[in-house]
Amino acid sequence: MFKHFHEVENFFQNRQQLGMKPGLSRIQKLLYLLGNPQEKVTSIHVAGTNGKGSTIQYLKHGLMANNFRVGVFQSPSMDGITGHISINHTKVSEETILTLMNQVYPFIQQLDGEQDAPTSFEIITALAFTFFQDHVDLALIEAGMGGREDTTNCFIPILSIITNVEKDHTAALGNTFTAIAYQKAGIIKKDRPVIVGEVGEEASRSIISEAITKDAPVFWSGQAFQSKMLHMTETHQTFEWQADDMQPMHVSIKPFGRHQIKNASLAMMALTLLGQNRFSLDWRKMLHGLATTSIPGRFERIHEDPLIILDSAHNPAGIEALVDSLTTRFIDKNTHLLFAAFKDKDIEGMLPALEQHFKTVTLTTFEHHRAASTKQLQYYSRRPDVQLIDDWEQVISEMLTSHEDDCYVITGSLHFIADVRTYFTHHP
Repeated sequence: MFKHFHEVENFFQNRQQLGMKPGLSRIQKLLYLLGNPQEKVTSIHVAGTNGKGSTIQYLKHGLMANNFRVGVFQSPSMDGITGHISINHTKVSEETILTLMNQVYPFIQQLDGEQDAPTSFEIITALAFTFFQDHVDLALIEAGMGGREDTTNCFIPILSIITNVEKDHTAALGNTFTAIAYQKAGIIKKDRPVIVGEVGEEASRSIISEAITKDAPVFWSGQAFQSKMLHMTETHQTFEWQADDMQPMHVSIKPFGRHQIKNASLAMMALTLLGQNRFSLDWRKMLHGLATTSIPGRFERIHEDPLIILDSAHNPAGIEALVDSLTTRFIDKNTHLLFAAFKDKDIEGMLPALEQHFKTVTLTTFEHHRAASTKQLQYYSRRPDVQLIDDWEQVISEMLTSHEDDCYVITGSLHFIADVRTYFTHHP
């Protein structure tokens, strides 16, 4: 058993050697031994290549504004083990994780003894449902990778959301939109509605096929609901949103970029369906909740003087969204890029598309066994003047002493962005 939180951290660190193991048998066994807590939690399942975390944040704020206790399970975490699980604005404490681990650990040992050892992600997922069953009105569960064989696909949601389908994790999910969509469509459950963002024809065929098989009603972006940009201020962008048989509504959100309008639109459709179900929701309060939403690590203004923006764009679609936000908001500024990524990501599809929009480009690396070296990144760069600096803290320290009215953008792996956010908590 565990007496101190650092023992739990060491346990998960050692557990990483198990790696990723697709399939649901282990998580189902572990949850069964725990009394199937996932069956006692009203939950929404969110999958998709990009936009999962943002959509969940809009949903959370809309529900919180109506005084619901909202649990969020997200992965990866930008704040260690405790960052995976939260209620409203508060992540679980180290003491809570310690208590949950001591509750779950005997069953982990049992499965280990049966040569069916659960992975770290499976254990954290079990901790989340064990916690949520007694503490939340609704849980928002973010899929880790794909959907069909993802560990989180272990419960029956009140509704599902597929934000989009782009190419990422192709080694595990497949290299075609049809194959990737098939995996994400695996979160669709019998007779439960699914909300789908903008996807291409190939992906839509996979989703339609799954929905027909499961008798699941589908609410398509652009069909069941629409949105259009209205105007932008220094602090918000406002769009018009309308669903079938509803009056149009004006929705203001703080995060910029067309992709954030898409994410907020998905959340609006989910809130609409919840309101038609057993949730009593006040639209005025919900719209206020959406207007107050901020999203850590997604075009986040982490520092104002000089302006420093963090964005966890880690695939080509994410880079496209970042460039859209950047060119919309800061076209009049000199912009500078600091970039680091995992070596197994589509660096060739990301870096050349990104670096052309910046006055200077600096490539760096960070502490992680999957992190690409600066030389590996340089191979894909098209900039002859690119800078290679292994010590990213040094680069940021120099940024903070700048007196220019410039904009600095730090992007790449979410793990890298998490490290940078931690740095800024100690260097405000």
